[in-house]
Amino acid sequence: MGHIKIQKAFGASLRLQRKKKGLSQTVLAQLSGLHRTYISDVERGARNLSLCSISALAEALDISVADFFPLEDSADQGDLTPGV
Repeated sequence: MGHIKIQKAFGASLRLQRKKKGLSQTVLAQLSGLHRTYISDVERGARNLSLCSISALAEALDISVADFFPLEDSADQGDLTPGV
């Protein structure tokens, strides 16, 4: 059941990043080389993306892959600190 939750979270993040850039799903599809209905399905949380698709979307939005997965709060940042 966890994979559905992450698909929906990723879809919401993609929609947010796309809207920040002022892009339509059609334009993002053209920039990423993916089909517009695929973008729509991803944003609805109905698709399980490959790493290649995630990378293509990040490149099209001119962001890093990590930008799709923002840290929840500063406590989470400590978990990424080497040696902690």
